[in-house]
Amino acid sequence: MADRSATGRRTSPEPHLRLVRPEDRVRPTRDAAAAVRRNLALLIVPTLLLTVIGLVMVLSAGSISAIEGYDNSFWYFNRQSLYAVAGLVVLVVAARVPHTVWRRAAIPALVAVVPLMLLTLHPSIGSSLYGAARWIDLGPITLQPAELAKPFVLFAAAAIVTRPWKDVTRGRELLLPLGPIVAVVAGVVLLQRDLGTTLIICGSVFLLLFVAGARPRHLFVAALGGALVTAYFIFGTAYRRTRLMESWLRWELDPSGAGWQLQQGLIALGSGGWFGVGLGNSRQKWEYLPNAHSDFVFAILGEELGLAGALFVLALFGALLYAGIRIAVSAPDPFGRLLAAGVTGWIGLQTIVNLGAVTGLLPITGVPLPFLSFGGTALVVTLGGVGVVASVALAGLRTGRRRVERRRTRRPATAGAGRPSR
Repeated sequence: MADRSATGRRTSPEPHLRLVRPEDRVRPTRDAAAAVRRNLALLIVPTLLLTVIGLVMVLSAGSISAIEGYDNSFWYFNRQSLYAVAGLVVLVVAARVPHTVWRRAAIPALVAVVPLMLLTLHPSIGSSLYGAARWIDLGPITLQPAELAKPFVLFAAAAIVTRPWKDVTRGRELLLPLGPIVAVVAGVVLLQRDLGTTLIICGSVFLLLFVAGARPRHLFVAALGGALVTAYFIFGTAYRRTRLMESWLRWELDPSGAGWQLQQGLIALGSGGWFGVGLGNSRQKWEYLPNAHSDFVFAILGEELGLAGALFVLALFGALLYAGIRIAVSAPDPFGRLLAAGVTGWIGLQTIVNLGAVTGLLPITGVPLPFLSFGGTALVVTLGGVGVVASVALAGLRTGRRRVERRRTRRPATAGAGRPSR
């Protein structure tokens, strides 16, 4: 139970990711600005490099399927380039918008996104691929509403948890109203037959609640319940059961059928050696490896750039996540801390799930690799999430400057108050 102050009001629970102490936040403006610049550089530089590498790999991995499907080997690259430009614009705008705006805008945004997700189920509006109805065709562009739901669910969770009267150590207050909101969004995504995105949304909220200071027993119950529900949807559906049992656990028993994709992905990774076969020289992209430009783009990267290129990309992801954690720790308020931690956890979790599927450590779920996989909505939304983390860092700098200015304006008045007038 949360502690109570002398006035009887509940105090905030001890978070697992603590804020920087106020006396440390109010440092000289020069030191604070330098720290923010380092954090932003550590956040933005890997983001830009990963986006550029993603464009190069989409061009390389998708050139063969693009020329066969659209008679233009640059088709995937051209579309992804347009989305990358749009995503960078969204990143800059999100970085300049005060992060406190999302406290009020999160719930209305979710209310708008859920009907969009339901529209994907309409046969004349939504489009399906591999049995999943995830997209809305809008002429020259395609929208995937479930990608929009990822950040907005996190923003709503951060806004709810940081309300002054909320006590996250109480199970009832932790569940309401956050539980029904997450359940509705996850339920609609499940109707789209997209279990991977559902796991990313629920897992990101779980990480956010851990950072917020929820009790371990409540988190354990939530994890156990989520595992049981996931098992029900996996073993209760034939194609998911086949994907788990024959495409992952026993893929080597059916290498030309259910285990084909994982086998070809592992061949691609193993063929790369230390330094790869050369950019553009992949053999597996010649229609051997399905989804070479989307879910399994990391396998083609490992084949063409080798272990050295793969480790470089992993180092970029590590630097980005480290920067997100640093920004969350030094956030100026609890809401900003949870925003930065939530977005960082979402990107990190999605990266782990995709890389686990490509390397055979986790089942194949169809989750794209952030920044690298082909997918316009995913790229724009992820870059926007990085912009929100950057706005939290900039808010900390502005807060420190205002406090220093207030101190400087108060000191002359205080110093001259006791002097006798002449």
